Amino acid sequence: MIRLVQGRLAWYAPGGGPPGGAPSGDDAQEAVDAPQWLDDEDVRQQLRAALTQQRSRPRFAAPGGDVRLLRVPVSAAEKKHIAKSLPFMLEEQVVEDIEGLHFASVPLDKLELGVAVCSREKMLAWRALLEDFPGIQQWVPEQLLLPWREGEWCVVLEGDDAIVRFDSFGGFSIECELLSVMLSGLLAERDEPAAIILYGSDQAADTALIPEPLRDRVQWRRGSLRSAMLLSEPQPSVNLRQGEFTARLPVMRWWREWRAVAAVFAVAFGLQLVAGYLDYLKLQRENQSLRAAVEASYREAYPRGAVVDAETQLQRQLAALRGSGQSSGFVHLVEQVGAAIAANPGTSVATLNYNFSDRGGEMRMNIEAADFEAVERVRADINQAGLQAIMESSSARGDRVRARLRVGEKS
Repeated sequence: MIRLVQGRLAWYAPGGGPPGGAPSGDDAQEAVDAPQWLDDEDVRQQLRAALTQQRSRPRFAAPGGDVRLLRVPVSAAEKKHIAKSLPFMLEEQVVEDIEGLHFASVPLDKLELGVAVCSREKMLAWRALLEDFPGIQQWVPEQLLLPWREGEWCVVLEGDDAIVRFDSFGGFSIECELLSVMLSGLLAERDEPAAIILYGSDQAADTALIPEPLRDRVQWRRGSLRSAMLLSEPQPSVNLRQGEFTARLPVMRWWREWRAVAAVFAVAFGLQLVAGYLDYLKLQRENQSLRAAVEASYREAYPRGAVVDAETQLQRQLAALRGSGQSSGFVHLVEQVGAAIAANPGTSVATLNYNFSDRGGEMRMNIEAADFEAVERVRADINQAGLQAIMESSSARGDRVRARLRVGEKS
């Protein structure tokens, strides 16, 4: 638990008071109740370490004198917009301007809310005090930290102040000299308690502060708020950190801790981007040089015509010249026709033209032979080779015969 004691932040660490010795009797009780002061840097470091390692989840006990507790009945329709409408619903029950107040609520029943009211100025001051301890996310009015059972009141006396809890969501903090008046007024509004659990340091003096009609109900115990909390069972309670004071992720603290790593990462990432871009420019220049070289090579083989895609165009031209399998490529036709011409001595090719289309290649040639029979033998040999040779014309020139043949794949 973290609380303000006479303007100083105090930490009641789990397991008791500050280290050193093991006193007995009343001294032991005082040692257990003794806080560790957070204006000591060593204690601050201990608390930060506990919060970082999540060894404990301490709560801030908001001073009860600065927080007013109210029970507010609400309808089902009002509950839907209660966060915005609550200040206006309680405007008649508070003295201060609602603009300067902070409201936090918790459901007590289906149609009832418990509301804690305190000034925004106090909330801002507490937030500033606890700024170095962002792990403290529960701010609970100190009167609601006291143990309570049905039919009992609990009173803790500490110095000149008294903390009272009389209900599951009812309590206050007051100066000891006003305690009797406040309890008498409370008795006029509520049923008498079956017991008053009173924590203090002097039984006779403490009991004298209780109204006389209630003194026979007093069960005195030596201790303080810390002692009482040890007997308190955890119960859902209102958290003052609502609305604009809601606990948020400690982004700035994370940034302070990790900004050096983030800077190194950013520099490394930037260098990687620059290196990648330089590689891209280098590869782009190499690609342009290679494409220029490919186009130059293509022009050496085919100096005419437009160049759109040199690689594709060259592959098509080579496919037409090379042929494949049963296709009618130029080389294949020349090979078959050449064999037929060579098999007939005295026969020669005068001219030859080759045309290529999607349907395949076709050769037109003029041959010269000794007679018409030689021409027919050549045509027959070509047909026997699996091609189709058609004689388009023939004529005799002196003692020689000239014929025009069209050769292609059989249809």
